[in-house]
Amino acid sequence: MEIKTIILDTNAYVEFKKGNKDAIEIIRRVNNILLCPIVIGELIGGFVLGNKEKKNRKELSDFMSSKRVFSIKIDNNTSEIFGQIFKELQLKGKPIPTNDMWIGAIAKQYKLPIFTYDKHFSEISSIKIIKKQEDII
Repeated sequence: MEIKTIILDTNAYVEFKKGNKDAIEIIRRVNNILLCPIVIGELIGGFVLGNKEKKNRKELSDFMSSKRVFSIKIDNNTSEIFGQIFKELQLKGKPIPTNDMWIGAIAKQYKLPIFTYDKHFSEISSIKIIKKQEDII
């Protein structure tokens, strides 16, 4: 089954901007790219710490203005799923960063894959991870 919509993780956006060929191809081939407030916040946090803040903000703004890129919201349903993920990972003794639990909750809520290079997302049950072009075919 070909993947048409992805949730974009922070590190996948960074790899795309660095010119990673797989990241570029994945982003080129999907129809819809979803960004959540967590990822946008992580990107902006990196921008304000760096020496190219204005340029990076402009590039993100341009990226987000694409007709294929959408901002996805966090709501009470997301919070409920976050709580389930938090419990699941605590019981397994496999905690992951809090921001990534939120991103995982969004993926579970909307039943969409996450394009990421972080391995720890695999600790969350019932989400699909995209890491290379072959994963979207």
